[in-house]
Amino acid sequence: QLQFVESGGGLVQAGGSLRLACAASGRTFGNNYMGWFRQVPEKEREFVAAINWSGGSTYYADSVKGRFTIARDYAKNTVYLQMNSLKPEDTAVYFCALKYGANVYTGYNYWGQGTQVTVSS
Repeated sequence: QLQFVESGGGLVQAGGSLRLACAASGRTFGNNYMGWFRQVPEKEREFVAAINWSGGSTYYADSVKGRFTIARDYAKNTVYLQMNSLKPEDTAVYFCALKYGANVYTGYNYWGQGTQVTVSS
């Protein structure tokens, strides 16, 4: 059974950086996307970033483009989200997820439990 464990969240001041990690246990197959999403109370979960199975293509929400970087380490079966120049509006619970097939922005089937990121002003 495929499971994910996120880590790296915490409290940081505006302008600071955090690196989230999502470690996968269980077998994954090709043609997948790994993504990061975030959610604040009473709002829908929103797409943040994704990377394809080869690592050759990355995708970002406009709100994080130029500040966040997604990467995957196949040897460690881990996906990272490097977050720089953090803003208070980046405060949310961050989830990693995996999907197979097309459409990088929706249809994710496997989810981690989430990690809290809080950015103070």
